[in-house]
Amino acid sequence: MSILEIDGLSHAFADKELYQDASFRLNKEDHMGIIGQNGAGKSTLIKIITGQELPDEGKIVWQNNIKIGYLDQYAQTAHDLTVFSFLKSAFEDLYNISELQAKCYEDYATTLDESLLDKAGRYQEQLEAGEFYELETKIEQVMSGLGIDAIGKDRHVDQCSGGQRSKIILAKLLLENPDVLLLDEPTNYLDVEHIEWLIGYLNDFAGCFMVISHDFDFLERVTNTIIDVAFGKITKYTGSFSSAIKQKEVKKEVQLKAYEKQRRQIEKDEAYIRKNKAGTRSTMAKSRQKRLDKMERVDPPSDALQSSFGFPYEELMSSSTLVVDDLSVGYERPLLAPVTFSMSHGEKVVLKGFNGVGKSTLIKSILGIIPNFGGSAKFVEAAKVNYFTQDLDWDNPAQTPLQIVQNVYPKLEPKTIRQRLARAGLSPANAMKPMELLSGGEQTKVKLCILELKPSNFLIMDEPTNHLDDETKHALKKALMSFAGNLLLVSHEKSFYDGWIDKVFDVESIRLNKN
Repeated sequence: MSILEIDGLSHAFADKELYQDASFRLNKEDHMGIIGQNGAGKSTLIKIITGQELPDEGKIVWQNNIKIGYLDQYAQTAHDLTVFSFLKSAFEDLYNISELQAKCYEDYATTLDESLLDKAGRYQEQLEAGEFYELETKIEQVMSGLGIDAIGKDRHVDQCSGGQRSKIILAKLLLENPDVLLLDEPTNYLDVEHIEWLIGYLNDFAGCFMVISHDFDFLERVTNTIIDVAFGKITKYTGSFSSAIKQKEVKKEVQLKAYEKQRRQIEKDEAYIRKNKAGTRSTMAKSRQKRLDKMERVDPPSDALQSSFGFPYEELMSSSTLVVDDLSVGYERPLLAPVTFSMSHGEKVVLKGFNGVGKSTLIKSILGIIPNFGGSAKFVEAAKVNYFTQDLDWDNPAQTPLQIVQNVYPKLEPKTIRQRLARAGLSPANAMKPMELLSGGEQTKVKLCILELKPSNFLIMDEPTNHLDDETKHALKKALMSFAGNLLLVSHEKSFYDGWIDKVFDVESIRLNKN
């Protein structure tokens, strides 16, 4: 049974056609992954499905009386509530019924009106049917599963970081238990343990869901069907992520063979027409020309714009590059026990730990961006540090990538900037669009482009892969592996750094582990 039917969907964004006459179904049993390169239109598809954007053409039809839950990667929260109060709002109807029941008992105490007890009894049935008395246990289980208990249930949401708020929004959505889940990058701010919990939750989820993710290990374990958004088409594949990729490659090979076969036939016919259009065989030549004119052409398989990165290295003659000694970090209070570690020249280290435990805060304290509570962090004098932040915040989001890079490097010619943006995987059209209209992945490419224009010998990167597609991740990994200087990396994706990092710094237990 189809929960959602999409027919004849066409939509363009600025000068880019995202979908052309696309159709697919979301069935009751589907655990659907949505894949595609950065800027292909994955998030826009979800916005069209939820009615936030209107398509240029096409029909979007939901089954009647379906409860839809939507997680937006840029979602907002009610900042004036505590974490626990915000999560309790997932069951607002039941808490309202509980208040009405309490009012019945309160009024009965003064009026002795028996009808109030009957009414309270009916409310009791509703509360029991909704498992009201187990709600707080449910909330605590989800908080624990997503690591929100480490934040503190009495903490106000407006005191939480962006990553923490994303986890809180996800928790509320799961507690609401809709018929359909629409998830846009749900693992972006989750650590390995919490991703494992979410995988278990989604595999046990009784409804259907659609999930956008660039974490392909995650997709492999939670999906049974995939839609691929690419070059104006939406193609549905049955099976896991790896199965879909194999099917896609087979389809590409079949299309290439059909294209080559047709191209050879066209060249043969065109040669015949040129040779015979004025001779005794002109009638046959005209017939072949008519056949060519009516022929439905097979398109060649499309190739996406590929990213390529390279971080220029500035020579550093020192065996030790960073010494952190008894460093205590935090904002209103220390988040960690005092940290002590050092890095030798060329070492590549990953910072690992739960979200909210202080990885980004530790980095900012090491860099001197925020004050520390004690101790010290010292780079060698000749260190040239490049820092990538995970936030997609721009002073003027109405500016284009070209303008933003020009602001940072005013001496660079526009032509050179366009070339460097293209090398990072940004199309010429996207280089001229306002940043606020670009996807998270495209904005990340702009940040990486800015970073690689400045020579350094020490890279500090805070979750650089959050919004990147698989091809771009591979290009970034290749560049970081070949970088001759130091790398201090925060990443929740073990598959991104496993096998080439020298050490893993476990922030929670404050130790360095040799790989």
